[in-house]
Amino acid sequence: MSAYRLLPGLVVLCLGALVARAIGLTVGLNHLLVAIALGFALANGPGVPDRLRPGIETHKLWLGAGIVLMGASLTLEAILEVGATVLLVVALVIAVTIVVVEVLSRNVFGLAEQLGSLLAAGASICGVSAVVAVAGAIRAREDQIAYAAATVLLFDAITIVVYPIVGGLLGLSDVVFGVWAGVSMFSTGPVVAVGFAYSEVAGQWATMTKLSRNALIGVVVLAYASYYAQQGEGGRPSIGLLWAEFPKFVLGFIALVILASAGVFSSAQEATIENAYNWLFLLAFVGLGTEIRIAELRNTGVTPAIVVLVSLLLVSAFSLALLVLLF
Repeated sequence: MSAYRLLPGLVVLCLGALVARAIGLTVGLNHLLVAIALGFALANGPGVPDRLRPGIETHKLWLGAGIVLMGASLTLEAILEVGATVLLVVALVIAVTIVVVEVLSRNVFGLAEQLGSLLAAGASICGVSAVVAVAGAIRAREDQIAYAAATVLLFDAITIVVYPIVGGLLGLSDVVFGVWAGVSMFSTGPVVAVGFAYSEVAGQWATMTKLSRNALIGVVVLAYASYYAQQGEGGRPSIGLLWAEFPKFVLGFIALVILASAGVFSSAQEATIENAYNWLFLLAFVGLGTEIRIAELRNTGVTPAIVVLVSLLLVSAFSLALLVLLF
């Protein structure tokens, strides 16, 4: 894709980031949430013209780049202090989420098996990306993929608003809130936005926790592919598919954590990198806001939404109680 096609949308992202920063400084609102609100207003007001879409759709690239650079502000020592505990919580919550969604889908609400599995993957790992990855392994229908993706996006929009409010009301510490958001919310963008809206430390822990969940996408895809293959309804995923769905920015993030731990970056360089990833997050969240479209959310089936709502309430309460006990 030529740079000329990307330029108009990139200009909109940059303008949105500047306006969000200005509003945040002037009014005292969190500039990352303002950025999402601006993108939301554009998508649900005048709409996003076709000529802007290619550039605006690069927001996932800027989010990934920001996450990579954030690795320079962390060290292995800081991560390892509670890293093993966080990984244990992540694995446990993923397992609980999958079981809860599958049981609700099949035994309580009577949804089709494939649709329930897509909802479980989206809720337990990384939102729409996990829905798409698992769909290819279990041969889900297009309408099932659409329902699952729309349901995930609906709750992404809801949790962006609700989680900071709940965290503030409960007076959660930065670490507890960050890990809670990272382990129980769905998609990477909303997790990072909510974490940094709460505090810098919460944002770092939310991002690290979410990355550890994302890295397990291959395990979940293989598990579902094996199950459905035994049922005669799925196929074995290729190495190419697993690599295509694996979040590459995890590797970049780890690389910069290692460099930071080795003392490669000076204090001035760390400050510059921190400023850079904050601006990249602003660009990404303006674009993220345009993905939240009211018209599409209205088309979400009621039953899938109820399944995910019940599971989200159960899993978020369970994970929060677990984290409060551990930390």
